Amino acid sequence: MKRSIEDTPIVFIGAGNLATNLAKALYRKGFRIVQVYSRSKESARTLADAVEAEFTTALDAVVTNAELYIVSLTDSAFMQLLPQIVVQKEGALLVHTAGSLPMDVWQGVTSRYGVLYPMQTFSKLQETDFSQIPFFIEASSVEDADLLKKIASILSKKVYDSTSEQRRSLHLAAVFACNFTNHMYALAAELLQKYHLSFDAVLPLIDETCRKVHTLPPKQAQTGPALRCDQNVIDSHLAMLADEPQMQEIYRLLSDDIHRLANKD
Repeated sequence: MKRSIEDTPIVFIGAGNLATNLAKALYRKGFRIVQVYSRSKESARTLADAVEAEFTTALDAVVTNAELYIVSLTDSAFMQLLPQIVVQKEGALLVHTAGSLPMDVWQGVTSRYGVLYPMQTFSKLQETDFSQIPFFIEASSVEDADLLKKIASILSKKVYDSTSEQRRSLHLAAVFACNFTNHMYALAAELLQKYHLSFDAVLPLIDETCRKVHTLPPKQAQTGPALRCDQNVIDSHLAMLADEPQMQEIYRLLSDDIHRLANKD
């Protein structure tokens, strides 16, 4: 009898935000997670319990008979632990989940390798719906690329081939679209707190801004004093930030760049 793809024994190396969400999503779809590794015993045990797997905090105790190893670590930890990760896993498919690392970091240390990159922001305490999250796939062979696409397609409707260079560009764009944007929210929250106002006051504005870019190019969706070249308002805001020189400089730089982009051909 032909075995289903969900029977593929999977090991997660890493138990952070991305690994936690991806492992749980695969588990809910019937995939068999056999083990979770993390340096943190609490993180390893928590994720392993959630997906009915064993856990370990020792790389030399990671099982060697799984068919797929999904490595989800920080870039620095990945490069440091790579020689240990691949030990005695000949014949298995090893993939990382990073947007910033090229696929060829695996080259020369293992024979089957690839990348399974879901482009999304993840938090352990926030359950993620993978159905609309784009997955970007790369592998050392056509067969393994097809396997990864089949696995990703069970989770998401948006699965794409991508080169390492494309993925690096996606990751850079994601930092602007997500990480930097969220930092703006954090700065806004600080300002509101300073004036005894609730962050809830700006949530409808944030929601509408996000909705607009689903139907308008971001450049066309831009509004505000910098776009209008309203120098009186800009100067007033800069004066209000006189006791926050770093925030003042961010405001000035962003305002200048909004004006630059608005006037770009």
